[in-house]
Amino acid sequence: MNRFYSNGKLLITAEYLVLNGAEALALPTKFGQSLIVESNENTVLNWQSYNIENSLWLEAQFFLKDDILQSKTSNEITNRLASILNTAKTMNPEFLKQDIGYTIKTHLDFPTNWGLGTSSTLINNIADWAQINPYKLLELTFGGSGYDIACASNNTPIIYALQDKLPTVKPVLFNPEFSKHIYFVHLNKKQNSRDGIAQYKTNTTDKSKAITAISEISKALLTCTDINAFNSLIEAHETIIAEVINLKPVKGVLFPDFNGSIKSLGAWGGDFIMASSQENPTAYFKQQGYDTILTYQDMIL
Repeated sequence: MNRFYSNGKLLITAEYLVLNGAEALALPTKFGQSLIVESNENTVLNWQSYNIENSLWLEAQFFLKDDILQSKTSNEITNRLASILNTAKTMNPEFLKQDIGYTIKTHLDFPTNWGLGTSSTLINNIADWAQINPYKLLELTFGGSGYDIACASNNTPIIYALQDKLPTVKPVLFNPEFSKHIYFVHLNKKQNSRDGIAQYKTNTTDKSKAITAISEISKALLTCTDINAFNSLIEAHETIIAEVINLKPVKGVLFPDFNGSIKSLGAWGGDFIMASSQENPTAYFKQQGYDTILTYQDMIL
């Protein structure tokens, strides 16, 4: 039996602009996904996926025909999974030999609508299993900057950037004394990152100044020791990204009376936001109808 595990992710800075080379601060989460591989004697790949409640949400069987993995039941999910596995097999022809069967079980540590990396943790686990480059597998399947793959395999905060379209990962120290004042609030609205990326790529305006400014903010956050300075940095970040993507910051749209600072994480419009406040904001957000509020210590690895 082989077991693989990948961390979930939160992109703290450089959303969107990370695609253009901006330096991003990204944090792996305590929540992730495991993949367990056992061989069997029936030459069929039996796949079972379990959610956070340990309920089976996907069961599928695949078989090899002419060295191509095919699903016995064709639907959007099984077809995409087959495509990922076939891409992995193309990258490593020794992967999934015809004379060996497998039983695969995946387990998620977080609800699928949280946006912590259901796809990236799966991609990284399959890449580890197939002994291939996870960034290349991501590029050939879901696409994206790759910061989520970096978080999947790193157990510390990282500065992530694309240099000449190649991923660079730098482990960093980021655990500010005021982290007890940082919260993550789920907006109950799953955001499709691929849609957000596609929309962003239609914007062909010059982003060089914004890229430089965001990279500077990412680095400044690493040495920030004061919560007021931290709040100023994330507010400046929100203003820059708002101008780039032509959207209003989430605080002004949903929480104009919030006593503190709020920042979108990842593709704007869904999943988690980061809230920084001297006072515990749990009651405030619950009054607004948002019940999933995690502390920094609860969320970040």
